[in-house]
Formats: sequence, structure tokens, C-alpha cells
Amino acid sequence: MRHPTTPRTAAGLSALLALSLTLTACGEQDGGSRGQRPAAKAPAATVPDPLVASYDGGLLVLRGDTLKVAADLPLPGFLRVNPAGDGRHVLVSEADGFRALDAAAPALTGIRFPAADPGHVVHHAGRTALFADGSGEVTLFDPAALRDLPAGEKKPPTDTYRAARPHHGVAVTLPGGELVSTLGTEEERTGIELLDKDRAVIARSDKCPGVHGEATARGGAVVVGCEDGALVVRDGRITKVDSPTPYGRIGNQAGSEHSAVVLGDYKQDPDAELERPEKVSLIDTATGRLTLVDLGTSYTFRSLGRGPHGEALVLGTDGALHIIDPGTGKVTRRVPVLDPWREPLDWQRPRPSLFVRDHTAYITDPAGKRLHTVDLESAERGTPVRLPHIPNELTGA
Repeated sequence: MRHPTTPRTAAGLSALLALSLTLTACGEQDGGSRGQRPAAKAPAATVPDPLVASYDGGLLVLRGDTLKVAADLPLPGFLRVNPAGDGRHVLVSEADGFRALDAAAPALTGIRFPAADPGHVVHHAGRTALFADGSGEVTLFDPAALRDLPAGEKKPPTDTYRAARPHHGVAVTLPGGELVSTLGTEEERTGIELLDKDRAVIARSDKCPGVHGEATARGGAVVVGCEDGALVVRDGRITKVDSPTPYGRIGNQAGSEHSAVVLGDYKQDPDAELERPEKVSLIDTATGRLTLVDLGTSYTFRSLGRGPHGEALVLGTDGALHIIDPGTGKVTRRVPVLDPWREPLDWQRPRPSLFVRDHTAYITDPAGKRLHTVDLESAERGTPVRLPHIPNELTGA
């Protein structure tokens, strides 16, 4: 598996919207179909607002109210974790596919989505999109169907789309059933295409070298990063936002439904073994303007998040949570949380991770095996909680 993009912070609200949507898929819908097997009742929820942290050898499920460990689930291999989009399940990327963890139960389920080299997981507009880098296949499903599958079923009904060539890619569904999907090969990634609900091409751009990551913004815009800026999908069109420097890579983004501005990373050295950038990008999807903000400290791809009012959040290697007004680009507050730290060369190695839900920022401290919290309204820090393992990735349901 390859370099990821940051988890989405608007998953909770999108999951609620998903419950009201009709499932569109190639299989029959649950409920009311003659001869269909009855739905299996989901286990009782015993973990409120669960958080899930990966570690070398398994997963920790934490209670959202006390941050106490509710379950320690051994699982081999390097594990990626992302919200499934239903407010209850987390999708775990394993070597050969995506597996559903019922974080509220808490227990690993038998629900699996086979995938060759599983990559990005994106929930938007009531649908979850899984991208298989090894095949270019995109699997789409309604995450609400994870809760009550017919007895004996191993996954909910799905739609699939296959990119022309396998590549490290990403896909995003839109409210009208359209799909944004990346273009590329194993050697290079070049752009995106916008497809209608029947998967005919509406728009296409190959002017995005090194395309990577995605985020959605207020007004329905989708942003994907390039090595020389970003592409913005809005109102059925694709437009290019150029970097202000010859090489300006935006590979990881964080969006908010409360802001038309998308937060992105920003790297300027194409020859660096590992660039430790100190500037972030703000891409205004309404105006096409790209603004750089100098933080005075470096950060990593697990450092980006958005606050409850659209604030741009960056966890710096100086140990502080930097809060940025996306409209002005001004750093409005710095909240000390951790001791200073340094990004490891290997992207799979643990480093502090930021996850935001509602008004709380959750921050892992691998060096101290702790989990910290920050109230984003008051900037007050909670009492850190000691964990039994060194945390790596962090997400929630």
C-alpha cells in the first residue's frame, strides 16, 4: 500500500444523510423483496462514539466518552483505518481487501470487500467509494446497509467502476450519482475524469501530474491535488488552480462543508528524499485562488484536519495544534499539546495523528503511548490517556 490521504472530517454528518438515501446498486435492495433472506440484527451498541487506533499487530477500540479501551483486537500486518460512513463501522485495509470493524459492538465482522492493493476510502453524498490500486476497480456502496445485512451475506450490494489502467488512485461520488475518478498508470498519474451516473464522461483533465488525494468543500466542490497545484470539480466542470511555485505538490487535503476553502499540504522540493514542509495551502473553490500559509514548523500527512466551523487545523512537529482562519489565512491560535517530534522517513512508521470529530481534536502521541484531546471551542486540553500499544493511525465512527 502506498502513501495515503487524510481521513475526512465530515463523515459523521454524511452518514446521517446516507440513512435517508435509497440504495442504488446492482443487487436487490434489502427489505420487501419476495424470497429475500431476513436481515440479521446488528449487535447491540456497547461503545459510545467509538475511536479506533491501529498499532503494530492490531486495533484498539476506545470509548468516546472516557477514552478507555473497549477492545484490543489482534490483527497482523500494516493496517489502515477509515470511517465507513454509517456512524458505526470502520473499514480496515488489509493485504487483500477492506474488512468492516463494528466499532460500536466492538468486533471485527465477516463483511469484506476484496481488493487488489486496497487504497483510499472516501465517503461522500451517501455513498462510500473504495479504490483498489492493483486493479483500478472502484467499489461503491451505501454504508447504511452494513448495519443489517441479510443473513449469510458477506457484503452489501455494490456498484463497480474500473479505471482504464491500475494506479494509486481515488474516487468520489457526487449527490446526483456522478463519479470523480483519477487517471493514471503504475508509472504515472495524470489527472481525473468526471463521469455521469451511467459512467459516460462529462469532463476530463490530464493536466494534473502526480494526482493524489481528495477533499470536498461547501457548495459541492471536489478538490484533488497535483504536483503543480490542484484540480477543482464544480458544477460539472474541471478547472486547474496553479501552484505559485514551479513545483508545488499538494498531495493531501482536508475539506469542510462549512467552508469553500480546502486545506492542503504543500511541498516545493521535487528532489527531496523526504521533504518536511512548513507551508500549507488554502484552495478557494469559489474563486480559484491558492494561498500559502507559513507555519514556521513542519507537519506530516496525518496532521491535517478541519474544525466544527470550518477552521483549518494543522498538527505541527513543534507539538502545537495550529488553528487557521481559512478566509484570511491567519493563524489565530496555537495550542501546545505534545513535545516537539520529527517525522520518520518511512511513511508507515507511527507519528502523531490528528482526528477531529464535532468540537474535539484527538491527537496521538506515539512516543508517550498517549491520546490527547483539545476542545476546539475553548482550546482547553483534556487529561491525556495512556494506551497499551504505540498508536499509529486514528479514526472514529
